Amino acid sequence: MRLIDYPTIIRRAWAAFDPSQTVQSIEDISARVSTNHVFRLTLDSGDRVIAKLSYFGKFDHFRDDHRIIHTLANNLLYPFENVLAKSLMKNGQVFTYRHQEGLVDAWVVFYNPIRAKNRLPRRLDEWHIRRLGGEIARFHLACNRASGVLPKYAKTLRSDIQGLLDLLDTDAGQYEHRQNENAIRQQCNLFLENRQKLVAKVVETMPVFVDWNIGNFSVTEGLHLYSRWDYDWFRISYRVMDFYFFSRVCSDVGDRTVFSYVIGPLMEERFGWFLDEYHKVYPLTEREIRFLPEAYRFFILNYVIKYGRYFFHRTYASKLQREAFETYFPSIETFDADKILRRLDI
Repeated sequence: MRLIDYPTIIRRAWAAFDPSQTVQSIEDISARVSTNHVFRLTLDSGDRVIAKLSYFGKFDHFRDDHRIIHTLANNLLYPFENVLAKSLMKNGQVFTYRHQEGLVDAWVVFYNPIRAKNRLPRRLDEWHIRRLGGEIARFHLACNRASGVLPKYAKTLRSDIQGLLDLLDTDAGQYEHRQNENAIRQQCNLFLENRQKLVAKVVETMPVFVDWNIGNFSVTEGLHLYSRWDYDWFRISYRVMDFYFFSRVCSDVGDRTVFSYVIGPLMEERFGWFLDEYHKVYPLTEREIRFLPEAYRFFILNYVIKYGRYFFHRTYASKLQREAFETYFPSIETFDADKILRRLDI
């Protein structure tokens, strides 16, 4: 992992944003299982601001993600108008700061702090799951309705998978993935073929956040979505890209600090309860259901194999990548889409 002086970069970013105020203190509030970096800044005025710092992927994608999220936040209608955090703006644009020095290329965006209410229990009861299914369907509908006013988006599932294939042709990619190169190429090709066959150009895209673990959002007493943070995996894509993490939230094992990314939760009866209520509000299609295992395959390829060393500490990244080849990829063949289609009468 790179040695980066985060506080200095954050202070320089703030000085570029608003030199009339100074940063008095910086508190690291990052999730400890991940290598992502989030900070709470206290200014000399006493005001507080959240800073997000990243250094993986491409700066253009980082900048575009946050511009789109900010536009989405301002165009979601009631009751979701305050669910997303608002980025700080300068000269009519979301402010993003790029720090380039030696081998370091890091980027910063600032947010208004977002309020939070209740976190879901570690293991949900049936009524929790059913209520959540309907609520997420309504949120997805709201995101879809706002899609028409969002800025254009360059990053696609196809481009991300091509990026992984390109990585395999580099010295760094060979060093990290040589042992499993053929398996990775095979899985990438399977994904690209099945995406083209199932959803390309026939299933609409919309804003999705992908990572919906219960530490990333809060709800009201009535289980209405109240706030959502952590936008690292945001993208414009198919709505079912969100479903794997919701299956994990619904899973019988509940939320755990030690985890794996097995496909099992997608096939649990408990996730079926979620789909029952979701489908009543925002009906799913056969193509979307058949694409579910491919959404899972993409998640493993992109976020575990390609970017695992950025999202997880080294020991966890190694564990998850090893399990990908031993368990995750082989298990995709066990997914029974027909069972879900019969359940939902599609």
